[in-house]
Amino acid sequence: MWRSYRYRLYPTKTQRDTLAEVRWVACWLYNRALDYRRRRWNESRKSVTYSEQAGMWRDWRNEPGENSLRLLNMSAGQQVLRRLDRAYRQFLKGDRGRPRFRRPARFNSLNYKPGDGASLKHNRLYIQNVGLIKVRWHRALPEGRLKNIVVVRKPSGWFVLLQVDLPGQPIEKSANSPIGVDVGLAHALALSDGTTFDSPKYLQASLRRLRVLQRSLARKKRGGKSRRKAVQKVARLHEHIANQRLDWWHRVTRQVVETYGTLVLEDLSLKFMLHSGPLSRSAHDVGLGIFRDLLAYKALEAGCEIIAVDPRNTSQACSGCGRIVLKSSSVRVHVCPDCGLTLDRDVNAARNILRLGHSRWALTYPVGESVAQEAARL
Repeated sequence: MWRSYRYRLYPTKTQRDTLAEVRWVACWLYNRALDYRRRRWNESRKSVTYSEQAGMWRDWRNEPGENSLRLLNMSAGQQVLRRLDRAYRQFLKGDRGRPRFRRPARFNSLNYKPGDGASLKHNRLYIQNVGLIKVRWHRALPEGRLKNIVVVRKPSGWFVLLQVDLPGQPIEKSANSPIGVDVGLAHALALSDGTTFDSPKYLQASLRRLRVLQRSLARKKRGGKSRRKAVQKVARLHEHIANQRLDWWHRVTRQVVETYGTLVLEDLSLKFMLHSGPLSRSAHDVGLGIFRDLLAYKALEAGCEIIAVDPRNTSQACSGCGRIVLKSSSVRVHVCPDCGLTLDRDVNAARNILRLGHSRWALTYPVGESVAQEAARL
């Protein structure tokens, strides 16, 4: 199992300047390879493979007078080309838009292979043409095979991500009780036992400060030193909000996997929330995608099983009698006219999700039938 560990770097001023030059070369390579792909397609309607462009990268580095390109390690440049190739594959599958040219200011990561341009030496990070960089080891790096070294620039400084392949260990299956989980915006998580987790909405809490900084930025002259400082302040605040959100989800997911065994979730796409005008800011503020990413590996470590079920009618059906009770998204309380069940809308949905998880028709069983009817099927 691969795990990533992030550590803060403390490069000297000379090292920061060299890292900026290396990052610029990586961005140049990405844009030049993208330009070649576009021109090749427009001229002959033929695509370019990664292997072809890897050979071009070798030739470009060896051109006379191109000594600056040698700042970027050969394999690190190949990783840049693989990034572009993955972007094109996702574009052709319809998972993302057409790859665009990148600005150096937005090209913030470099991927090295251990032992080929980057390594750990004497508790420091060695980067080819940069030297030994001081690392803050706030926690021990576990024993395992180091697979990737990713150097990342953030508004607060430089970081390194060490991706380690940990040796497989037998994991006992959790004996805790199963739980149904409904995700949303009113409650970030609602569980079938009535427990709810409400997002602190760190972006909403920082909007006033963010507006002040963005208005100050809008008044600065483009290209000036004061504008660069204003941009840095806005970026630092966004990074702080993202760190707060990530920390909260770490704590919540850890509590969930330690308390429950089988976790039953909706097989739900979040695009309708993220692309909806009235919901997009709240959806980004909650960060449900972070929840899924963190839960996946924490559940594996804790021995929890994750089951995905069909989300149809989980919010509209009554978890007591199975009747469909239509209600708009603004109605937050479920009231059944048949059995009289009254409870939070999201908790009602979580109970339906859990019942689907118990069914052997987990992905196809239609919500809207009573528990007695389900028992009769079995």
